Amino acid sequence: MERAGRGVADWSGERPRRVVAERDGPLLVEGPVEVVLDDGRVVRGDRFLVALCTCRRSRRFPWCDTSHRRRARADRADRADVDEAPEGER
Repeated sequence: MERAGRGVADWSGERPRRVVAERDGPLLVEGPVEVVLDDGRVVRGDRFLVALCTCRRSRRFPWCDTSHRRRARADRADRADVDEAPEGER
């Protein structure tokens, strides 16, 4: 991909890869993809859509295993406990 004038990318007919950022979740990337890890290793995802972990809790990092959901549920439970606590205990 070369740069055209004024900072506009020239895709030369190549369709851009779509990446969707999920709130409190993974990055969804149209595959197949190659991911370069911080240690230099390259891993490949051959699926048509891959979920990349952003919370770093996944046991399958860089792939998402939904570990972020357990944390989100715990956070909601903590907030509910505060809301239900008597006035003097908040």
